[in-house]
Parts: sequence; structure tokens; C-alpha cells
Amino acid sequence: MKTTTKLSTKEKSVHINIDSNYYGAIAEIGGGQETVRHLFQAGGASNTVAKSVSAYDKLFSDHFYNQGKPSRHVAEERLRKMIDYEYGELIEILDNKSTRKFFAFANTVETLNFAKTNHGNGWLGIAVEGTDRYLPNKMFIHVKLHENDTLLQQNTLGALGINLICGGLFQWEDPREVLLSLLDNLDTGRVEVDYVYVEGPDLEWVDNRLLNLMLVSNDMTPAIMFDQSGKVQQPGDMLYKKNVIVLRGYFRPINNLGMEFIEDSLANFKRDEDYRPDNTIAFCEISLKYLIQNEKVNEKDFLHRVDLLNMMGQSVMVSKFYRYFQLVKYFAQFKLIKLRIVVGLPTFENILDPTNYTDLHGGLLEAMGALFQENVKVYLYPYLDTNSGKVIYPEDSYFTEPNKMLWQYLNITKKILVLKSIQPKTLEIHSEYISKLIENGDESLINYVPEKVYHHIKRNKLFGYNRNKLTEREIN
Repeated sequence: MKTTTKLSTKEKSVHINIDSNYYGAIAEIGGGQETVRHLFQAGGASNTVAKSVSAYDKLFSDHFYNQGKPSRHVAEERLRKMIDYEYGELIEILDNKSTRKFFAFANTVETLNFAKTNHGNGWLGIAVEGTDRYLPNKMFIHVKLHENDTLLQQNTLGALGINLICGGLFQWEDPREVLLSLLDNLDTGRVEVDYVYVEGPDLEWVDNRLLNLMLVSNDMTPAIMFDQSGKVQQPGDMLYKKNVIVLRGYFRPINNLGMEFIEDSLANFKRDEDYRPDNTIAFCEISLKYLIQNEKVNEKDFLHRVDLLNMMGQSVMVSKFYRYFQLVKYFAQFKLIKLRIVVGLPTFENILDPTNYTDLHGGLLEAMGALFQENVKVYLYPYLDTNSGKVIYPEDSYFTEPNKMLWQYLNITKKILVLKSIQPKTLEIHSEYISKLIENGDESLINYVPEKVYHHIKRNKLFGYNRNKLTEREIN
């Protein structure tokens, strides 16, 4: 059954009960006791629900899903164990007794407590039989609940669970369609989906990086993250109580200047008393606007950039933020130890431009207050004046009169650390110039990007590398 009209939560519940050929189990932990209720109230649930369980007590949850071992209850690991346990039980009990296909849905969720001292969030997942009964296709998501009322959060979870089950049963062959239907009858003011991961024998064609990019491009979350190996990570798991160094850029591709910025910034931060290798992470952050061509996200271009950054051992973040203070506000929710933002002088000058903040009541000062929070500092690099060949450092005389005192204040209070170790030759590197070298197939590109990056671009003709410049032997 396909329809161009979005179904209500009740209509989806009826659709699941009456029209699907699936029979399954539903398990819910914590605050997420709402999904199966929709199916029961819709009628015909006996066609769909083999079992429903609420393992509300933590000891019961551990007994069934973690063999009594202590672990986090609201976590992807626990969700996976729930899904595997419930689907395995369907196979054990019904394999030779039912011609229906099987599914298992689970969630483990923390809603607002009575004192409202926490933040609602949770994990939802589904395993759906595809071409192989014994190797189901799976989809896992993490959500953040934004409503300031427990009952409202529970209602949202119920609708979200039905959306995932409906999409999983009827659209499992294309997880992109499932993803786009997750917020049917909802909106991002109520719930945010900040992580998605699919796996299974029928879904090997899916690149989870692109699936997560859809979360940003469709306004389902403001940011996504990948670790150094390119694996999608849930932001909270990656950032919570960490030191973070972030370098924003175009990264098409990562060049020698960018690498020196990162390495020099890390070297400086290692002298900080809060530094430990296991609690400090550096990100190369790409704004979504840099990935859009002809009003659409260039997916191949995006993957090439991430691959090259990972090749150089870098974690990657993609966000929809334009202004730096918005980036800081995003990071604040994860209770970072310290945040260091790496910028060049021209970028910093743009940050101090009051015309960027005409929509704020407090203008530039409001933006600066949001940017320079207690645990935030800027690592500021000079730039090379190509006309004079001189390196320009941030000094009082560089800034206009309105910004000079602001600069002096930030400098005196050590909210800005000026780093001077980058060589002038490296400061000559500009993204526009590198793009021209790539388009022309100019082999001098090797002087401006890491060697591994250069050979990968040349070998795979990335970013419009001019094939006509290659020799016949190289082409063959």
C-alpha cells in the first residue's frame, strides 16, 4: 500500500495491523511504554503482536537483555541486545509454526524525571525479516526529546515508534524512505533524530554516512559526526565531558595548512592541565552550505572529503551552523570540559563584523557573549598578505576602532591565544588556488596537500581532477 498522503498515527497503526504480513515482538524500557498501546487501540493487533513486554525494572531488564551484568540501560548496546533477544525468541518459538514474516521492535528511553533535572533521550530500533529469515535487516536511531513535559514526551515516543515500525515493515528495502517518514505527525521542536544506522544482508548497498547526512539536510538534527575510521557516531557518546578542538573549513581537500592548524593546536592544548589523550578529540567541521551544489547536496563530493579527512586520521563533523556562536551553543549541551576553536585572522575579523548579527537584540555583544563562554577559547592564526609577502598578526592596529577595545578585552582575558608557529610558506595555501590546481591536473598540487591525499585525488580523479592532463600510461 503506497500513498502520497501522510497517515495519522492511528491510521498507521491500523495499516500495520491489517495490511502487513509481519508478526512480531515489541519490547519497551523506561519512559517508552507507548508504542504498543497504539497498536492495541487501533484494533486487529492480534494479527501483528506476538508479544509485548515492558521490562521497566532495571534488574528484570538486565536479566533478559544483559545476563545480569551491569551496563548502561539507555544505550545502543542495550537496544541491540533487546532486538537480538526478541527476534531470536520469535525464531525459537515460531519458526516452524508460522508462515508470517517476523519483526522485533524495541526502545529504551529516559523521559523527564519528576524534578526535571535531566534531558529526555532514547534509542529505538527494529529488526525486519527480508530475504533471509535468520539474518534480519536492522535500523537503529537515537532521539532527543525537547518537550518540557513527561506526558508530551511519552506521546511523542508513541508516534515515533509507530512511524519506525510502519516504515520498517512497508519500506525496509529503502531506509531513506523510512528515515523521511520518522517525523510524520511530529516536528523537530518535539523530537530530534541525531543518529541512524542500518545493517543487514539486503542493506549492504546503504552508506550510513549518507543516511546521517540526510538528518542534517532534512533539518532532523543540526549536526552529525564520524570518527577517525569514518564510522557514524552518536554525538552524545562522542562528546560527553570531552575536550574538543574544532577547525571549520571547506576541506575539498584537506591541505597542508589545515593539517598544520590541527597539529599545532593539539600541541598547544597538550600543555593544558585538563589534557589526556582519552578525553581530547579534534574535529574537522564542514558546514552543510559547503556541500550544496545546484540546491542539492553533492553526496559523492561529501564522501570524498570525509574519506580524505579520515585518511589523515581526522574525525569529521557536518553541521547546519553558519555562525560560530551557534556552534558553541550546540557543543554546550554535552558538558564539554574545554572547547577550542581554530580560526585564521580573516575569519576572526568576519566574526567581529556587526552586520552578521542584525537579527540579535544585543547585536555583536550578544553574539560574543554566546561565543566566548567560560570554557571556550579561540586559537587565532595570522595570515599572509600576498601583496607585501608579510605575515599579518592580530595587533591593536589591525582592528577598526569599534572592535579594537573588544579585541583588547578578549586578548587580556586570554579568551584568545595567538599561535605564531606556522611557517609563512604554508600560509600561502588557499582553497581557491588548490581547486584550480586540481581542475588543471597540475602536479604541483603535491606541494600543497599531504602526499597520500595528492595520490588519492590523482588516482581516483576526485574533485574534477583534469583527466586530460594525465599521461596515457597513467590512464591505462
